[in-house]
Amino acid sequence: MLASVRAFPEFFLQPVRLLRSYQRSNLRPDVIASLTVAVILLPQAIAYALIAELPPAIGLYTAIVAAIVGTLWGSSFHLQTGPTNAISLLILSTLVTIAIPGSEEYVLLAGLMAVMAGVIQLAMGLARLGMLINFVSHSVIVGFSAGAGVLIAIQQVRHLLGLEFTSHGLVEAIQGTVTHLPEVHMSTTALGLGTMLLIVLLRRINPRLPGALIAMVTAAAVVGVLGLDEQAYS
Repeated sequence: MLASVRAFPEFFLQPVRLLRSYQRSNLRPDVIASLTVAVILLPQAIAYALIAELPPAIGLYTAIVAAIVGTLWGSSFHLQTGPTNAISLLILSTLVTIAIPGSEEYVLLAGLMAVMAGVIQLAMGLARLGMLINFVSHSVIVGFSAGAGVLIAIQQVRHLLGLEFTSHGLVEAIQGTVTHLPEVHMSTTALGLGTMLLIVLLRRINPRLPGALIAMVTAAAVVGVLGLDEQAYS
């Protein structure tokens, strides 16, 4: 612990050390890598925000700040830092008991929770407690990830269909989707399915094309030209 405390100044000065030792030959591959991550992370960040019942912009802010902090103070040169589906689920399950999702209080509490989690992570990192992850069973991690994937897929169906209702679990999400199915917003559904179809087609035409980026730009153009952002859910 004393060794970790003595390493505090060195840790916070890590960006200076990185800049001094940076090799210009790495600039081009780093730029390509950053653009690749950005193309994938942009739609993911928006989806993660929706999973946590937060505004889409919050997901983008989180992705940008986390990527910068992770790059300058992270312990890996290959790991990308940012929001994840598991974190989004934990935020929702924690805050839904004390605030209404979508409310101003909910957003403020999410910000406070982010600061608290950051301080705890910083303290654990400085204390070299990352080794605790070695005591978590692989089966637990796989089970948690699989369950989170199923829950996220079902939770996102309502956004794809343009349905407005709140749910706090898997059963409520299924029941709400079935109950509100007659209220499907056709424009939202067509845009979502069309975007997914475009990504699949571009991948089959040329796997090297940034299908997700092209699909997002196309969808944004369609929304802007047709004024779909001014249409309310039915």
